[in-house]
Amino acid sequence: MTGTPRPRPYGSYVYAYPHKTAYRPLPEPPELAALWADEPKDALSLYAHVPFCEVRCGFCNLFTRIGAPDGLTTRYLDALDRQAAAVREALGDGAPVRFAAAAFGGGTPTFLTAAELERLCDIAEHRMGADLRAVPLSVETSPATATADRLAVLAARGATRLSIGVQSFVAAEARAAVRPQRRADVEAALGRIRDAGVPVLNIDLIYGIDGQTEESWRYSLDAALAWRPEELYLYPLYVRPLTGLGRSGPAESDREWDERRLRLYRSGRDHLLAEGYEQVSMRMFRRSGAAPEGPDDHACQTDGMVGLGCGARSYTSALHYSFDYAVDMREIRSIVDAYTETRDFSRARVGRRVDGAEARRRHLLQSLLQAEGMDRAGYAERFGTSPWEDFGPELERFAEYGWLDGTAPEGLLRLSAEGLAHSDGLGPELFSPEVRAAMAAYEPK
Repeated sequence: MTGTPRPRPYGSYVYAYPHKTAYRPLPEPPELAALWADEPKDALSLYAHVPFCEVRCGFCNLFTRIGAPDGLTTRYLDALDRQAAAVREALGDGAPVRFAAAAFGGGTPTFLTAAELERLCDIAEHRMGADLRAVPLSVETSPATATADRLAVLAARGATRLSIGVQSFVAAEARAAVRPQRRADVEAALGRIRDAGVPVLNIDLIYGIDGQTEESWRYSLDAALAWRPEELYLYPLYVRPLTGLGRSGPAESDREWDERRLRLYRSGRDHLLAEGYEQVSMRMFRRSGAAPEGPDDHACQTDGMVGLGCGARSYTSALHYSFDYAVDMREIRSIVDAYTETRDFSRARVGRRVDGAEARRRHLLQSLLQAEGMDRAGYAERFGTSPWEDFGPELERFAEYGWLDGTAPEGLLRLSAEGLAHSDGLGPELFSPEVRAAMAAYEPK
């Protein structure tokens, strides 16, 4: 074993690389038309961000604000429409432009009224040219906003997947996570989602909540399984700066909390596997035989992402870009207000350049953190090298920890069961020194 200390199992959730805290204002904001000129545009992903929620949960550090003063959602959709028009013009018509997947996230997209959701779909279809009825469309919702009229709009416009954040079916745990909800309201919302007929229901649950035991965790899992969801996401609780829980912190030591979260993860994983679910990643489980009607949790990290809204990222092969980022409520309100007043969306103003070395890291990360692993031949075809040539010391260390699957078929680089369990420790180990430095220098706001 090397002398390098083993990373904690819960470092951070690697849902995008480089992380947005490594983005910076671009000194000479490039024109979108130039950025996209030579990019493949025949299989793009479209993401629309709606930065509104009815409440803010204690664990949440997403870019979202509570409520919306009169007229704000209209002004926001007006700005989204202007941005969509500018982005579609920048994509041009010199090569085929086609969207292969779409997602509405936030925030809570269903914070919008049914009529506003219709308008959001119109922007995606008529401004951007995405055929929502012909591609996977995933939409996030919440118990309070999953109303029949909203769900009917989404079902009619082509939604194939609805994801609802429940987090816990135990009232005391929901309170401990500062998640105001009643069990009856959660069950009623799940019933309305099933009645809407959208093919895939995903339920988000959280483990590691203060006071949560293996018994109460199993209770929440079984309550979710009663709805036969096509997908389940199991998220470890994180306590982050500037969040509700971040002001108090966990009630136990870091080591005790890590051990409890790992114990709960393994218990939940084993229970879902026994119930006929397949593991897709550390977080994602899909019911055996259920067709994937929405993107897996790595799909939004491939090149060719077009993001609309002030919290959305866009990805080209050379630049990842977005708008300013914040967690503090006052800062978020200021950024949302500034977005609604923006007239010129023709340039990328905040982002990070991605060179060949970072592209290699990103490819390895987005592939290795999936249960199916990474095809070495595909990596070699893209980069002309092998992952062991590029990341030998890191992979050797992972092998020493027992995180690589020694029984994987020839040509496949895959995590072991314990490697998947430690995804949130393993992922950050692959960040480049430059990205680490930029993230460390970021001042939370």
